[in-house]
Amino acid sequence: MHAVLEYTYADNYLESREQYRADHLPAGWEAVERGELLLGGAIGEGPFKGLLIFTGENPVEAAKAFAAADPYVMNGVVTSWTASPWTTVLGNEAATPVRP
Repeated sequence: MHAVLEYTYADNYLESREQYRADHLPAGWEAVERGELLLGGAIGEGPFKGLLIFTGENPVEAAKAFAAADPYVMNGVVTSWTASPWTTVLGNEAATPVRP
């Protein structure tokens, strides 16, 4: 199973993240080491959004727990977030592969 955690960043994201990045990145790598987080990073030209891909038995709950403890969320670098289940059907890591 997979889930997508989507972040919307504050307009001053590039500046405001700096004081919290030293805590945010290790938390992400710890989630990777636990086997919960597959990929994460900023998207867009701003960048004003972020996507983090979670996996496991209950990836939506893992994504919610990550966001709740994330220094970016707790300190206003992230202005809003959503955690949604992701039905993956294509690719070697798809949870429910569908082949023609």
